[in-house]
Amino acid sequence: MTKYLLTAAIATVLAACNNTSDAASAAAQALPAAATPAAATADADKPFTATPAAEFNQPWAMTFLPDGRLLVSERQGALKVFDIASKKTGNVSGVPAVDYGGQGGFGDVVLHPQFASNGLVYVSYAEKGDGDTRGAAVARGKLTLDGNGGGALSAMKVIWRQSPKVTDRGHYGHRIAFGPDGKLWISSGERQKFDPAQDMKSNLGKIVRLNDDGSVPADNPFAEQGGVTAQIWSLGHRNPLGLAFNAQGQLWEHEMGPKGGDEINRIERGANYGYPIVSNGDHYDGKIIPDHDTRPEFNAPEASWNPVISPAGFVIYSGDLFPDWKGDGFIGGLSSQSLVRIEFDGDKAREAARYEMGARIREIEQGPDGAIWLLEDGTQGRLLKLTPAS
Repeated sequence: MTKYLLTAAIATVLAACNNTSDAASAAAQALPAAATPAAATADADKPFTATPAAEFNQPWAMTFLPDGRLLVSERQGALKVFDIASKKTGNVSGVPAVDYGGQGGFGDVVLHPQFASNGLVYVSYAEKGDGDTRGAAVARGKLTLDGNGGGALSAMKVIWRQSPKVTDRGHYGHRIAFGPDGKLWISSGERQKFDPAQDMKSNLGKIVRLNDDGSVPADNPFAEQGGVTAQIWSLGHRNPLGLAFNAQGQLWEHEMGPKGGDEINRIERGANYGYPIVSNGDHYDGKIIPDHDTRPEFNAPEASWNPVISPAGFVIYSGDLFPDWKGDGFIGGLSSQSLVRIEFDGDKAREAARYEMGARIREIEQGPDGAIWLLEDGTQGRLLKLTPAS
């Protein structure tokens, strides 16, 4: 695989969101959002206009409903319905109890591919375990919307859990995506424990592939081994926070590296991406991690960043509103406070542009009309709609 080392001009972004301590994580989460503007803002250096639409309290993820409204998750454990036309926000009840703290809380929210007929919604969150332990979980339930702008989740059932649950509150991953084949894909971080990423008896540090009910597909690469091993599609990941399929059905993933070495990877069946044995970054205590090119048996990233961008949300654009960007990827930058555009060329990827946003970008989604929507991080995280600059 081809590897590109991408560099940035500002060295201070090195550790702002990748730090392994809970204290550093909490401090990063507390960074204030940029001041809310009175109207849409345009920048001569950007090919888009950013229009603020709403504010949320520590938003983490969003997804569009068939009627054009948005579901937005907030890390402390709330699920919101936002009506773009009326600017009204409603509440959704029935959300599972979350273990909030550090990097943990309420995570992703994704619709079943047949949501219009079955009403199923999938959510991820940090779940409390025995003693001082916790782990990510994914549950699904039926969403019923009401006439007052809100709704409720019912018949919630946990269909996947990180195993084992461990101490501390970092690196949950827990991004969710449905593939073109209808399979459910989940990113599982190594929980700042390093070695589980290589342990085939654990699903930490892995990309997991399941049927939509949480059962294991018979064609998974390690299905015959049973247990959590059967869930694994790829291994050797650190903190994967972005999953997106391109038009050809190829899965791409991005993850936070240690001190340096954020990655974007082309996910292959049964492949090992090397962490913590290799990385394009090093440990925060100064311990050197050998680079990918020293161990060619591990899949190297298609692009990596040092200084880091602290990647968050991820989409591969397929709309018509920005025709020149069709097929490009977009990554939200936390410590880099940016929107990063990725160009793909077959199996290769490279950073094509970086747009300074003046705030930590937590989440990205493509709207029904092809607009790009962003969620800023923080207690007053703005929802921004990006449209072509006039």
